[in-house]
Amino acid sequence: MRGRPIVERVSTRDRAIRAAVELLGTEGAHALTHRRVDDRAGLPAGSTSNHFRTRAALVDGAADGIVGPELRGLEAAVHPADAAELVEQLAALVEQLTGPMRVATTARHVLFLEATHDARVRERLSADRPAYVAGVAAVLERLGAAEPRVAAEALAATCEGIILHRIARGDDSDPRPVLAVAVRGALG
Repeated sequence: MRGRPIVERVSTRDRAIRAAVELLGTEGAHALTHRRVDDRAGLPAGSTSNHFRTRAALVDGAADGIVGPELRGLEAAVHPADAAELVEQLAALVEQLTGPMRVATTARHVLFLEATHDARVRERLSADRPAYVAGVAAVLERLGAAEPRVAAEALAATCEGIILHRIARGDDSDPRPVLAVAVRGALG
């Protein structure tokens, strides 16, 4: 007997979040309206505002929709045995974030720009930063970094810079040489 195909059931809230991230990542901050999210998600008018009453709440939902998958990806992808493996795993993560996850990564950068003039968005995005740094610091501590937290901040900034150049400038150069220098510095 054949079973039924597995169908992913996505809540209205999650559909709205996915659509918000897609709009930010493909059309920019100006496109993030409740009506546009409803349209993009194929939801009845007013559905998004039932879950996210204000634009600020919608921005928070989009940020959650970006951060969750990124942190899970970081945790799953970065488990090196040595510095060389760390470089390879970080390069693969950069490729993932600027390839298959490019729209979400672009959405994150759109929110970064929004944060330059909106303290609430800046605070929201800053709240996620410690989780990223802690994940990288744990890896660096296992690899023997003298100052894992400081090294994690430096390595995160390096990765963010590479990602920004890939997203904004279309730079598709191999990130490994730059990552290797940063990893050597981080491990001292």
